[in-house]
Amino acid sequence: MPVPTLLTTVHGTFSAHVLAARLHSEGIDVELRGAVDSPYGLTVGDMARVDLYVPEEQMDDARLVLLASEIDDAMDLPVDDERDRSARVVPSWVWLVAVVVLVVAVAAPVLRWVLD
Repeated sequence: MPVPTLLTTVHGTFSAHVLAARLHSEGIDVELRGAVDSPYGLTVGDMARVDLYVPEEQMDDARLVLLASEIDDAMDLPVDDERDRSARVVPSWVWLVAVVVLVVAVAAPVLRWVLD
């Protein structure tokens, strides 16, 4: 019987099940231990800890799958498209208010100095 070895620890059952499904899809046996399907939906801290165990013979393959998952996550960075740019555009009325405040801030001391 293969000896289960700790592969990694995640927090929350959703992350554990996603990772286990990824490992299963690659033909790797996975055993989840910890707060799996607990009635308390904890997702942080030690009470949400789920350990993933794999057979010792499959450990190298499992580590490669984890590395591939991390690379995939890193490659999924947000893409700068038109929707992102349009969300960052400052409306023209904001610029108008900023200019008026700047003019008043500069003009008020100058007018006070001239009138005195």
